[in-house]
Amino acid sequence: MSWLRALKGTARSGLTIERARLEPLAALRAAAGLAIVIAAGLAFLGPGSAASAALGAFMAAIATFQRSWRPRPALALASGLTLAVSTFVGYLVGASHTGLFLALLAVWTFGAGLLWAAGPTAGTIASGNVAVMLVTVTLPTSAAQAAGHAVIIAAGGAVQALLIVLFPVRRWGAQRDALADALAAEADYARRLRQDPVSPFDPEPLMRARAAATVTSRQARRRPAELHGARGLAERIRPVLASLADPAVGAPAEGPGRDRVRELLAAAGEVLDAAARAIRRGEPVRLPGPSLAVLRSPDTADLLTGAPLRAARRLAALLDDVLETAEPGSGRTADAAESMLRPGLLALVPSVLAAVRAELRPGSPILRHALRVTAVTCAGYAIGQALPLGHGYWAPMASVMIMRPDFGQTYARAVARFAGTLVGVAVATGIVQLAQPGMYLSGFLAVVSAWLMYTLLRTGYAVAQLFVSAYVVFLLGMGGVRWDQTVPDRVTLTLVGGLLAMIGYALYPAWETPRLRSRLADWLAAGGRYAAAVLEQYGDPAGARRADVREALLAARDARIAWQEALDRAAGEPVRHRGLSRAAADGAGDALAALGRCSMLLEAHLPDRGHAPEPRAAALAEALRGDTEAGAKAVRERRAPRWEGVRAVLAEWGAPERTVLRGAAAQLLEALDEVSEALTPE
Repeated sequence: MSWLRALKGTARSGLTIERARLEPLAALRAAAGLAIVIAAGLAFLGPGSAASAALGAFMAAIATFQRSWRPRPALALASGLTLAVSTFVGYLVGASHTGLFLALLAVWTFGAGLLWAAGPTAGTIASGNVAVMLVTVTLPTSAAQAAGHAVIIAAGGAVQALLIVLFPVRRWGAQRDALADALAAEADYARRLRQDPVSPFDPEPLMRARAAATVTSRQARRRPAELHGARGLAERIRPVLASLADPAVGAPAEGPGRDRVRELLAAAGEVLDAAARAIRRGEPVRLPGPSLAVLRSPDTADLLTGAPLRAARRLAALLDDVLETAEPGSGRTADAAESMLRPGLLALVPSVLAAVRAELRPGSPILRHALRVTAVTCAGYAIGQALPLGHGYWAPMASVMIMRPDFGQTYARAVARFAGTLVGVAVATGIVQLAQPGMYLSGFLAVVSAWLMYTLLRTGYAVAQLFVSAYVVFLLGMGGVRWDQTVPDRVTLTLVGGLLAMIGYALYPAWETPRLRSRLADWLAAGGRYAAAVLEQYGDPAGARRADVREALLAARDARIAWQEALDRAAGEPVRHRGLSRAAADGAGDALAALGRCSMLLEAHLPDRGHAPEPRAAALAEALRGDTEAGAKAVRERRAPRWEGVRAVLAEWGAPERTVLRGAAAQLLEALDEVSEALTPE
């Protein structure tokens, strides 16, 4: 892709307004917290302290809108406390010497860049701390005042946390949505299987539901029972649906048996949709009677036999469990001891440090981001100080809030920030010109702007930045700063900061395109380990660990999502494909998805521990593990992989048998051959 096309694409992405589910009550609560701290600050401490408190409450509220499954009060407190520390340390270092502050800024920004290794929530909060530190260190005039401002900023975060505790909005709403989305995705999958028996399934909703189900110890004791068991049932339903529909291991492609399978899949879709609605709303399950009648029809045994009949019965039993689990007040209780637990914020420190250490290596995208954002922020600060403009910190503040570890987001946010700033300051300036607001009216207008920003935060960065810019104009006006002293400076320095961010990425990029082969190889190796783990259950039903299958499945899903995210990022980069074209990437990705689907078919019919071992399955597992590891190495070395070991084992099996194991094994080899075909140069 050329640079011109890439720039057009990122500009269009940055200015796009997305349709998103709004949270007006949560936004109103956040704005109320901001109003409380501004009013208290103005009444008792003065405009400067009110501005500090407002910044603390403002950033703490933004932290609670991040896509994180942690308790919202904890995010607000973490944001307020870390921002208070940043402000106090920044003043102590920078009050006497600009050079020392520049050094501190470099250290602080580098650390914030590395925190992206812990996830986007930690990275966003850390970047916000650097941005606000640039502002707040200019407010105090002594160390005592700096300590007071730090306390006030922390108090702003505490107020937001307290309001969340006192006035919860849609309690467990995010977790309900994640679980309901997973069930709805499986309902859609069941309906698609009626027409396309080998239809693909994106596991991302199941992965998101798993992340939502990982809770803290306190959450585990308070979680509604209907959010406890349905996700595990959904995980078990998916392979049963696939095995029931697949002609190789399920019902015949045509005939009465296939017609009954289509009826069962349609009924399963209705049941899963009903459960999803009930969980999302916290209401009783409302299910049409005909759906349950189909699932419990006694003549299914006359139309299906063998593996398809076992799958149909298993599906009906699992759906009964889903309905029972999804029913509020059904009597089922959530056992906190069985929950997947995530560490608290303090206990999280060792794992965060480990993640950061893992990125301190040559070639790490996170390390390159940390170095890049540090250089750009320091350059922006120096330029801002050198220009004959006031509020020179706006240039580095814009840079640090714009920059992200990937090209697309950085350039899209640069365009969106400048456009939003231009419109926001124009609107706010017009209001100031007409209304001539005083201190308290300016504070009120700042709160209204913040409320609109919180409400529309997820519709796009440009929209959010529009109201942030208006908020800043009114907040500064609250302290008596005239609009003509801020607006030209802010627009100019925002443009400078955005251009520096874009130039910084162009000079020191972290392109995803050259790493696509490595991502694909990781998925191939993980998919091979998952298939081998399933086959080992057939080879040694009594001795193989069932937990190995689950661990391998999760690793394969992680590798698949990493590949998909990398492919999406690479699609917008102004870089040549360097050996992996878009057609080859799509073909190989489809083939590996088919490999995972075949493994899932086998998993749906795992033998009981008392079942006789199948030596051919053990041999196939060993060959598959070895071939996929060698194949992953070949992919990294730009060679087409070969599957001689798997082919030799299947050749010894002789003619295909109509069994689940033989039918899925043949599909495994077919999927692997498609990987080789996609990666073979024309």
